[in-house]
Amino acid sequence: MRRLLTALMILLVVIVVGLSALVLLVNPNDFRAYMVRQVEQRSGYQLTLDGPLRWHVWPQLSILSGRMSLTAPGASQPLVSSDNMRLDVALWPLLSHQLQVHQVMLKGAVIQLTPLSEERKPEDAPVGPAGNNPPVPENEPGWSFAIARLKVADSVLVFQHDDDEQIAVRNINLEMEQDDKKQAHVEFSSRINRDQRDLYLSLVADLDASAFPQKLNATISQLNYQLQGADLPNAGITGGITLQANWNRAEKKLDLNNLQLTANDSDLRGKASVVLGEKPRWAADLNAVNLDLDKLVAATATTNTTAAQRGQQQNTLPRPVIATAGQETSYRNLRDFSAQVSVAAKSVRWRGLEFTNVRSTISNDYGLLKITELAGQFGKGSMSLPGELDARDDVPRLAFRPQIDAIEIAPVLTAFDYPITLSGQLSMQGEFSGDKLDAEAFRRSWQGEANITMTNSRLQGMNFQQLIQQAVERSNSDVKAQQSYENVTMLDHFTAAATLDKGQLALHKMNGNSSLLTLTGEGSMDLVKEVCDTRFAVKVTEGWKGDSKLITMLKETPIPLRVYGPWAQLNYSLQVDQLLRKQLQEEAKSRLQQWVDRNKDSSKAKDVKKLLDKL
Repeated sequence: MRRLLTALMILLVVIVVGLSALVLLVNPNDFRAYMVRQVEQRSGYQLTLDGPLRWHVWPQLSILSGRMSLTAPGASQPLVSSDNMRLDVALWPLLSHQLQVHQVMLKGAVIQLTPLSEERKPEDAPVGPAGNNPPVPENEPGWSFAIARLKVADSVLVFQHDDDEQIAVRNINLEMEQDDKKQAHVEFSSRINRDQRDLYLSLVADLDASAFPQKLNATISQLNYQLQGADLPNAGITGGITLQANWNRAEKKLDLNNLQLTANDSDLRGKASVVLGEKPRWAADLNAVNLDLDKLVAATATTNTTAAQRGQQQNTLPRPVIATAGQETSYRNLRDFSAQVSVAAKSVRWRGLEFTNVRSTISNDYGLLKITELAGQFGKGSMSLPGELDARDDVPRLAFRPQIDAIEIAPVLTAFDYPITLSGQLSMQGEFSGDKLDAEAFRRSWQGEANITMTNSRLQGMNFQQLIQQAVERSNSDVKAQQSYENVTMLDHFTAAATLDKGQLALHKMNGNSSLLTLTGEGSMDLVKEVCDTRFAVKVTEGWKGDSKLITMLKETPIPLRVYGPWAQLNYSLQVDQLLRKQLQEEAKSRLQQWVDRNKDSSKAKDVKKLLDKL
């Protein structure tokens, strides 16, 4: 053991002496001009090193520099700048004055991808003929990464496209290591803050750069993220992504395969691709087991309303007014790309509504968005919502053709915070058009027509049969009404034609029936003010007791009923008194006419006849 310790001490002394001799014999500043020259020859970029270079021998033999910067040709700002740079170098090549760098480490670096840091040609550079730009050779090397290891810690990336707002990516920590076969392993984390939103990213990936820059393959085994802030659910959005990415330079195509994405309780699987160019072409085929949109998007973001939606009870932090004021949705960004997207989900939750077996096929042709299929099941019913959005002109145009079959209407009204307490199975076919896709715009500016059918409907808060029978009972003691304590109007079947015109919903040709009554009518509803004015003609066919002749007349006579006022507190008016008074007049006229017919020769009969003619 003593001999082993002695040998180790001798080895340690030799290493210390050797490193000390190296520090004395080799001056790191001798490599300054070499490094600057190599960077410029290989990339065209200008490397600037401020201050003297110095050795650092523990735990890794390294060269330390002061402030450094890397600037593109003609750029007014450096692409990369850092207060400190460390180069981990190999020991033995230094003995022959050769520099072999194993790892480059930047701490507190600032990376600027802005118009000011882009490469620019000199103002006096010769300009070739327009439209005669030579093609880029296929074997042109472009960017290359020839460093075994790169480490960036506590750094900042500033990104800006043309005149857009700058985006700062902070707390960047990057470790990248590659072997001789251009197989690289990357670990990356950062935080982005913008518009009162905070995004944290953490990534682990493996790259195959053996054919770079013509091809680049990447396997992202872990990409975790957390998004919190304004216009998001209180708990934020947390999830992960795994995928395989393949880049083909000749086709300018990026393929994303084996894509698996999770976001809170939602998931997506499938594949996607994009062909880059002046106007990218996207394609995606995705499937989901569950999509819970209520946990992904705040209520105010999806509806653009200030009312609290019952379908979503999450507290959210609103964006500052300056971030959204004066901005109108024009969908102009649809003009900048084309897309073919197919999404299928077994379960979708939106505004508290549960949809199953949802299918969608959507295409965008540079501003003409077509929804060929958007269908699913809701409860025991089904619905389909094909349509299109044309954003090619200054004023967008939207048109949809809803087809609904036997869906329960009560939860839909609750989800959109309508105070009408109505239940039943709704079926509808129609066409609607507008200029903006949200619930508030539908209430105020959309137009369209539809045919509506409802079965087993129940209107809570008003019993048409009871209202009419009690009014008749109060006006005529010969009639007794069947007692009903349920404050609801039930119809087995109801149909109507609806017309929507900028918030005004008109209902025509209303017809309804049940075992107790039948009705017809016309009406209107103000979707913005949430008031209505409808007029019915109601025949109560059952529930009468008393004078059989009068009851027969009541069963056959439509009784005018007007329902009006705010949806949350409806009012009504009945004209039963006028109806009964008219019935008594007709009865009296009939009996007088019978008396006149029996007493034609009487002098009084002529007087009664004159009276009847006046009535």
